[in-house]
Amino acid sequence: MKYGYDNAKYLKIQSEHIKERIAQFGDKLYMEFGGKLFDDFHASRVLPGFEPDSKLKMLMHLKDDAEIIIVISAVDIEKNKVRNDLGITYDMDVLRLREEFMARGLSVNSIVITHFNGQSSAEAYRKRLERMRIKVYYHHTIEGYPNNIALIDSEEGFGRNDYVETTKPLVVVTAPGPGSGKMAVCLSQLYQENKRGIKAGYAKFETFPIWNLPLSHPVNIAYEAATADLDDVNMIDPFHLDAYGKTAVNYNRDVEIFPVMNALFDDIYGSSPYKSPTDMGVNMVGYCISDDEVCREASLQEIVRRYYTALCNFADGKATEAEVNKLSLLMKKAGITTAYRKTTVAAHERMEKSGCVAAAAIELEDGTILTAESSPLLGPSAALLLNALKHLAGIAHNVKLIPQTMIAPIQKTKVTYLHGHNPRLHTDEVLVAISIMSLMDENCKMAIDQLPKLEGAQIHSTVMLSEVDRKTFSKLGIGLTCDPVRKKDGQE
Repeated sequence: MKYGYDNAKYLKIQSEHIKERIAQFGDKLYMEFGGKLFDDFHASRVLPGFEPDSKLKMLMHLKDDAEIIIVISAVDIEKNKVRNDLGITYDMDVLRLREEFMARGLSVNSIVITHFNGQSSAEAYRKRLERMRIKVYYHHTIEGYPNNIALIDSEEGFGRNDYVETTKPLVVVTAPGPGSGKMAVCLSQLYQENKRGIKAGYAKFETFPIWNLPLSHPVNIAYEAATADLDDVNMIDPFHLDAYGKTAVNYNRDVEIFPVMNALFDDIYGSSPYKSPTDMGVNMVGYCISDDEVCREASLQEIVRRYYTALCNFADGKATEAEVNKLSLLMKKAGITTAYRKTTVAAHERMEKSGCVAAAAIELEDGTILTAESSPLLGPSAALLLNALKHLAGIAHNVKLIPQTMIAPIQKTKVTYLHGHNPRLHTDEVLVAISIMSLMDENCKMAIDQLPKLEGAQIHSTVMLSEVDRKTFSKLGIGLTCDPVRKKDGQE
């Protein structure tokens, strides 16, 4: 994999900068962690070299002085919102995050349910957490938020929210995903702390958009693509430009909330320590890009991937037409089409040449492109995986790694005993079969040994793949896109 990001430099300068910000305030600092605190696969895709758990590693340097509040929106609980990268709902991810943090020795204070307006699903979730002896708090929906400052900064606004009692000088506020209400939790806590005579500050640790990259940089456009469902918009920070005469990139929600932040700081300190939303941030990511071209290319690929994901979600009723249209516009803004993704072109060419609806193509790290189509024994994704492993191992294409005598009983079990409609082997079944064969066949052993080399590869399928195949490719670190075409029984 070509790297465009210096992760070691990032860990060093980011932790140092956060320590400086903690020292800026008195008793306590609430730090909103935007994006994923770990498992930040978006960042690792658009900034090759950025490790998915980089922010968590950085936080470990501060763990003695830090505790964590995990935020989840009652709206997301009600909708059963899913983290697409992991395939689990936000309410389940909250528990996963809590366990992961605690396993690393980090202190988890509580769970805050935001946007609460009496939702029964949120009430049931709270009871479930409390049975697990987890502290849970409600933060309510405030009418006119974030523009009605008079109401927000009052006992009928933030004053209605439950007060979260914390003990450490650094309170990290994080969530399973964007739009959860992390900033509102921080602001509410500032209001509540001030009532109790505690001097508390606020800072924002948001990886994207990267404030010191141009507005039109592919990395920043890719962030808009990643949040198309939220309708976030990158924009020049007008407050920063006015205060310093310098251009900095931020996004609409931070710009909209800045007057609220200033009003709160005026109440607490008499004046605000920040002149712009960008000032509130502690993001050093932009200083650690080591190869801009690599990051640009990775980000353009991500934009196309996001477009295809939205198309498939729209076909499944999980995305709106507005989301698809926004991503189409972002591709135009970036100056690309779906043809920019080489595997898309190759898969369509294979489909047209073979006359088979289900075809797929993979681009390996060295630029090699391989294709496959559906057959009586294998679906296109399974066939493609075998082709890629044979290519990497230097095994001739005509060599059969799995004998038909082994495939036939598997197919019989799937159809006859498990009552399945598709007899073809999925990717995970192919890998299990090769693993068994590797004990007696040197070619299979060599093929299995190539699996780590698939990380960073790209695949496109002309049909929407099963959840099993999608998860297999995800675990292998392969970027996948699919045409929004549902497979028919017996296709794949």
